Amino acid sequence: MRNTVAATRVTGSDDFGSLRDTVASIATGLQPIRQVVLVTAAAWTSDAGKLCLLSKVGEQWRPEGGGIHVMLGQNGMGWGSGVHCTVSNPPQKAEGDSKAPAGAFRLGPTFGYDAEPPTGTSIPYRCITEDDYYVDDVESEDYNRWVRLDGNAESPERKWNSWEEMKRPDHLYELGVVVEHNAAPVVNGRGSAIFLHVWQARGVPTAGCTAMAKDDLAALIRWLKPVENPCLIQAPVDELGRLRLDTAAFP
Repeated sequence: MRNTVAATRVTGSDDFGSLRDTVASIATGLQPIRQVVLVTAAAWTSDAGKLCLLSKVGEQWRPEGGGIHVMLGQNGMGWGSGVHCTVSNPPQKAEGDSKAPAGAFRLGPTFGYDAEPPTGTSIPYRCITEDDYYVDDVESEDYNRWVRLDGNAESPERKWNSWEEMKRPDHLYELGVVVEHNAAPVVNGRGSAIFLHVWQARGVPTAGCTAMAKDDLAALIRWLKPVENPCLIQAPVDELGRLRLDTAAFP
């Protein structure tokens, strides 16, 4: 259903008090979420933003650490599909638009090239192999799914028109977290393969993911606790007030 809540203006992405209050408003009445990865940008077209971590202690949301610089989609953001009430206003996220999804999204699993995750990680981890692919073929029943092929018997060329290799030579996926955008249900063409991952460099935008320095990402992964039901909330700072979590997504 369309969310008709008027936008709450949050000025200054460094104002933890305003951001904390906004997160509390978004998550009101929903006890399961006790960790939020909050990403804000100056505008829809911004290709860079700021990430901060918030934990719920008792009934209060508290920031942890300072802000982290992140890179966003080359074309900024568009409203995505997650655990928030649908926002039908433009811009909307679509396949191949080089926009990061705005909204609220579950996180996990983490992934990487190493056999084991960073020390201290408690969220589930998958080791990437040369046979791992994320499918962005909008005509495929595997669209927006992570598929591991039998390397001896299957080839991606025979299964899909388009796909993404997870074992990338540029090491962008050396460490990452799956963002559950367009996951339940999967709608073909709504966008696929959205992650938190290692950036190419500060100042270099992504094809639609949220990227950061490897050390910052490793620290974030260690911080995530499955029992706290962590959630990514990201949007232009002046649009955060449109977000409300969909209570049906939290039985």
